[in-house]
Amino acid sequence: MKNRFELTSFNNPFIRVAMVDDQKMVADGFERLINETENARVIGKAYSAAGCMDLLEAAHCDVLLLDVGLPDMQGTELCSQVKKKYPQIKVLMLTSYGELFTINRAMDAGADGYLMKSCSQEELYKSIETVASGDRYLCDEVKTTIKKIERSQLKLSRIEMQLLQLIAESYSLSEQADKMCLGTNTIRNYRQRLMMKLDVHTTSQLVQKAKEMKLV
Repeated sequence: MKNRFELTSFNNPFIRVAMVDDQKMVADGFERLINETENARVIGKAYSAAGCMDLLEAAHCDVLLLDVGLPDMQGTELCSQVKKKYPQIKVLMLTSYGELFTINRAMDAGADGYLMKSCSQEELYKSIETVASGDRYLCDEVKTTIKKIERSQLKLSRIEMQLLQLIAESYSLSEQADKMCLGTNTIRNYRQRLMMKLDVHTTSQLVQKAKEMKLV
């Protein structure tokens, strides 16, 4: 392709979005969807890593929608380069790859969000507004993938699962000990072990994390 990027000018105070995807039809489709919102406009498109850097040099953008698979560089590697040179730009990965390995590589590269190309128009708008405001965005499909992996990797014993249920039902320490026919010190040790396994520091955090992971 002769031109490595396309640039459009908008004077209104929109969220300025740049797109990088090696398939022009895909980029054009998402451009139409984004330009239908009241809050965001696509200010330029690129079709390679080199084109992306040229585009960012030529125009200011707030959010960069970046595909993982590019012809001249992995999108995750490009994300790292963009964040180093333009730390103010929010990078939202827009891809068909939902594997945990790719998700982790994108997050390690500094991505501010991860969105599947199969997303709804509403979720597309939400993701752009979320990262533009400074928050991280993970689409529902990615969240589900992460939770499944966490659950498969987390091994809780029968006693730990029973105690976790009692904690979630707001039983006191002594009541937990009575119901499980164990001493209060033993219950404390199990509670501490549960908090370590779920990587939390308080009982309320333990219950919240357990609910998020659908353990209770």
